[in-house]
Amino acid sequence: MKSVKSLSLKRLLISLSIACGLALSAAPAMAASIAVVGGKTDDAFWNKIKKGLDDARLIVEANGGKVTYLQLQTYDNLGPDAAQLVRTAMSQGVQGIVVPNWVPEAEDDAIKAAIAAGIKVIMINAGTLEKANELGAINYIGSDEYLAGKAAGEYFSTKGQKNILCVNTVPGAANLEARCKGTIDGITSKGGKGKQLPLPATSFGDPTAVAEAIKATLMGDKTIDGLITMSAGDADSAATGIAQANATETVKLGAFDFNEANLDRIKNGKQLFAVDQQPYLQSLLGVLLLNAYIDFGNKLPTAPVLTGPGIVDADNIDATLAGVKKGAR
Repeated sequence: MKSVKSLSLKRLLISLSIACGLALSAAPAMAASIAVVGGKTDDAFWNKIKKGLDDARLIVEANGGKVTYLQLQTYDNLGPDAAQLVRTAMSQGVQGIVVPNWVPEAEDDAIKAAIAAGIKVIMINAGTLEKANELGAINYIGSDEYLAGKAAGEYFSTKGQKNILCVNTVPGAANLEARCKGTIDGITSKGGKGKQLPLPATSFGDPTAVAEAIKATLMGDKTIDGLITMSAGDADSAATGIAQANATETVKLGAFDFNEANLDRIKNGKQLFAVDQQPYLQSLLGVLLLNAYIDFGNKLPTAPVLTGPGIVDADNIDATLAGVKKGAR
């Protein structure tokens, strides 16, 4: 007998299939083969992307199609490696590719080549509608990273912070650069100031390196009273660095995205907020909408499809934790 959870998921997917113009009956004559380019599956953020992909896969496979996940092995060579995965997808003969445009100068040529070869592309997670239109992609699904950063900078201001440090562990990645720019613009628009702390890409996923860099920066500038990181894992490292700098009372912590440790700190008053882009929806909608376009010619008039930003703080932490228990936040 199917579990209540399985039945609930099936009802959700049926509802989404109706919204996307899909059918759960006989497979169409030209069933879609879709590749999704993404981050490492041992990365907590990309696990949420993977869950959205896996849930969407149920509908694609019900229609006779196939979804393949092509993941980066490291983040040391982000743009060129992502471009290579696009080319790998092309060599596999897929009809559609879902891909973040992390580093446009490295990825654009590969994405344009895929589109020129007749492959349909939807950009998720990193990019803009303008870039999608420039390259010929169908849509962009995700957060506007500049607006997300601006919202973070303005939120800091409402809580009294005046000097914000934006810690970037993958400098050069367009989405992360946009986050920092937005954060700095947001706080300066309210009379404060901010700056970026760019760290070597090799520091990504290295808690000690990130914590030490933050500690040194805070000890060198006592006027910093707010700090935001590019990922949930980096926020965990930042919490350590802030504590080691004896600045827990003066430096308020924010993060783009979140994990359970981040949410626990928000719940306990030890982290101010997190910016949520709802990654589960990015892959879920990206795969379903691309499948609907390839199989049935359906295309949403809404562009871009924004999944964020949203602020998770003390006011809505309980609702967010409820979503975490269900595996999608």
